[in-house]
Amino acid sequence: MAMFVHLTSAADERRVRRAGLRAASRGQDGARGVHCFPVLPSYTLTHQWLGEIARFGTRGGLVAVQVRLDDAQPVLVGHYRDRARGAQAAVPAAEAVRRVAALDDPRGWEVFVPRAVRAAEIHRIRRAPRALGWRHVPDAHGSRPCTCCGCRQPGTYGSRRLRTRLPHPLDGPPPPVPALLARLSADADSASLKDTLHWFGLRRRGPVPALAPLADHPDPEVREALVSAVSGWSTPGTLDLLAALARDPSPDVRESLVWALSHHPGPRGAFLLDSLAADPSPAVREAVALVREDEEP
Repeated sequence: MAMFVHLTSAADERRVRRAGLRAASRGQDGARGVHCFPVLPSYTLTHQWLGEIARFGTRGGLVAVQVRLDDAQPVLVGHYRDRARGAQAAVPAAEAVRRVAALDDPRGWEVFVPRAVRAAEIHRIRRAPRALGWRHVPDAHGSRPCTCCGCRQPGTYGSRRLRTRLPHPLDGPPPPVPALLARLSADADSASLKDTLHWFGLRRRGPVPALAPLADHPDPEVREALVSAVSGWSTPGTLDLLAALARDPSPDVRESLVWALSHHPGPRGAFLLDSLAADPSPAVREAVALVREDEEP
């Protein structure tokens, strides 16, 4: 029998003792099952996922649920990065334990049981230690965190303070609005305007009337940057500005507008997409087709 440990909130302990571990979706491929890790001689490695799981919050702390599975039980085993690529190996439970135990560094590895775990398969449940395991990624401690839009996690503990302490040169946090408005002078060159619009684009709302005159700027790259900047805004008047740009003479601007309208799925956004579906530019029509394809259920 292969032995594994699953970490869950202490508030679920009574339910787990009574009914076992539920099969939950792991998101990427819609598969349902239970994540766990083999019980190794190293106590620290066995419970390495504690710090990462606790980072997302618990109810009453965490408990370690040890389960016994038949050696022939099919499971998926691999590094967590292999999950999104579908590269985790399908092997029997005993083979999964052997593979993980043979690794020089098994941090970040996981085992996925593609079914629920019955109450009869639970060996024991005990309180899990609090200060153990890695966070974010193995070896993250001591390395400078990245605050780019691809790495940061908005809403997590300390994320705003981290972005303020380590601002990213491209992904912010953006300067305050008054400082950005001061850059919109009449003698500002195109490069300066595009840089200012980049920072405006990192905000959820913004001063639409102050940016509206840029819709008539002679440089099409500035007008294209304007479309990208306001595309995700929820400020009233944003769609009016985008509608004015739908008649822009540059096909690059109109193509950017198509992707901007994907953030505005309401009736008016759909009407603007309909008008751009007959655009003389093939690139614009192709963009409309791709946006509508993504909108289909």
